[in-house]
Amino acid sequence: MDWNTRLTELLKIKYPIIQGGLAYLAYSDLAAAVSNAGGFGQITAMSLPDAKALRSEIKRTRTLTDKPFGVNFAIGMHRGDLEERLRIAIEEQVAAVTLTGGNPAPLLPVLQSANLKTLVLVSSRMQAQKAEQLGASAVIVVGHEGGGHLGRDEVGTMVLVPQVVDAVRIPVIASGGIGDGRGWMASLALGAEGIVMGTRFIATRECLHASSSYKNALVEASSADTVVIKRSIGFPARALRSPVTDKILELERKNTDYEALKPYISGEVNRRWIYDGIQEEGFGWAGQAVGLIHDIPEVSELIQRMVIEAEEIRRKWTAGDSPDE
Repeated sequence: MDWNTRLTELLKIKYPIIQGGLAYLAYSDLAAAVSNAGGFGQITAMSLPDAKALRSEIKRTRTLTDKPFGVNFAIGMHRGDLEERLRIAIEEQVAAVTLTGGNPAPLLPVLQSANLKTLVLVSSRMQAQKAEQLGASAVIVVGHEGGGHLGRDEVGTMVLVPQVVDAVRIPVIASGGIGDGRGWMASLALGAEGIVMGTRFIATRECLHASSSYKNALVEASSADTVVIKRSIGFPARALRSPVTDKILELERKNTDYEALKPYISGEVNRRWIYDGIQEEGFGWAGQAVGLIHDIPEVSELIQRMVIEAEEIRRKWTAGDSPDE
């Protein structure tokens, strides 16, 4: 079947499926596997130690795939060399850059002058309209079901995506709570032209940096096993429940400030679980799509499974069949 949308045309990919930025986890092996399978893989720029490491990771990805891939910039992560890292993405002529977790306004003119395609993460209709005005190529709309950092309005993907579709003319990409072909097709029905999956791609064999403890927890968890932390400091984010997230929520109930939370929400604490596998001393981001994760396949198997699911739904739609038939 033909899966062309404006997003596939924009990124020159077969399927409108984008792998999320995944701080500390999205590197060359995973990005290349997603791109080789027909989707759009990404490297996480700001988790790398320096700009030189970003260039090396881009070059290594090119040894693993000849397909388009991108670089994600979580601009809320404070690095003094952000502009240098952006320059490297421009020089290396990656297929696109995604901007998440911060204000993209100062960065978009630089990327546009280099004719680089830009995807901007938004969590509201107004943010999407602003991104369009600033010249973004497309917007990624994250609903409250998503993992990692979220919007403050607590609006779900099912409601938020069509609002944004009605408000902008550029392609809209759905994110949050999507983990299989059904979520993909639901997103298309809402008017989106593609999807971003983050949590689901962690539980794959090619996500090499994720510990087995973390991956197995994603498989075993239900959607009710995620919690939203950091609400009290204005940066809500969804993670798997752990002793550390329990401590964070306890502190937040006491109305503590950022300095009190800082020892528990750092990247170092995050890595204690996702890298070292010590759940009791760390935390791991995860969206409610964990309830759809039941195995740890290769990326190619996962995407082909999604394609089969989506094709079956399209056949039912075309034939006018009800889900029960």
